[in-house]
Amino acid sequence: MLDQYDYGILGVGEIGAAIVTGLCADVDDAPRILLSPRNAAKSAALAARYPSVSVAPDNQSVASGSAVVVLSFRPGDSRSILGGLSFRPDQAIVSVLAGVPADQLAPLVAPASDIARAIPLPPVGRRAGITPVHPGTAAARALFGRLGGTTDVEEAGAFEAMSAATGTIAAHLRYVATVTSWLSDQGVEPEQAARYVRSIFANVAEELGGSGENLDELARAHATPGGINERFSAMLHAAGVFDSVSRSLQVIYDQLQVRRS
Repeated sequence: MLDQYDYGILGVGEIGAAIVTGLCADVDDAPRILLSPRNAAKSAALAARYPSVSVAPDNQSVASGSAVVVLSFRPGDSRSILGGLSFRPDQAIVSVLAGVPADQLAPLVAPASDIARAIPLPPVGRRAGITPVHPGTAAARALFGRLGGTTDVEEAGAFEAMSAATGTIAAHLRYVATVTSWLSDQGVEPEQAARYVRSIFANVAEELGGSGENLDELARAHATPGGINERFSAMLHAAGVFDSVSRSLQVIYDQLQVRRS
């Protein structure tokens, strides 16, 4: 192993692996990365795939041998993992732990004091998507600037709200799956139904990515007066579906705020 790595990653789950994949997509520009050994199979596979990636014998080696330490394990494991580790004052910490505020992390990583939180999603493995960072430290911006881009979030409450918003992804996919299942029930072949529905929403996603329109205006643009989109949206509104989305987001947000306190 090298004496000093650009990045050390504690916790190589889905997000940790996506970060490594995105960073190493360009082999000529890949940083040196040291992985924790906890998820042995995944860490070993990444090290075998990318020449600049190594697996540490233990977590302390990651903490000692990395300029920037990325925390990507389960939030509930913060004390058990970090409590026994030693850090340096010249290190930067980037945490992707949902609901764990910086003031709770600070005593666990002291004397390191350059701490940022981030909300990366799996597309960072393709260097896609915008990652909110709080605060916008140089280390956080440099890391996620290579993985699709960043947006600085100044207020902790706003950052938690953006974290809560990521909780809607599975529900969105469930919605798409429900539409696909309904088509199959009407006699459309399952594979054909899935391909068709995927194409619909993939095209809408492209429109979202390239449009500067207000989202309400974009929704109205797709709802021709008297047409089926307007009628379907009106039925969901009458059933309280959109109000339920707001209420559910508020519950998740409140739970994250409780963790902060």
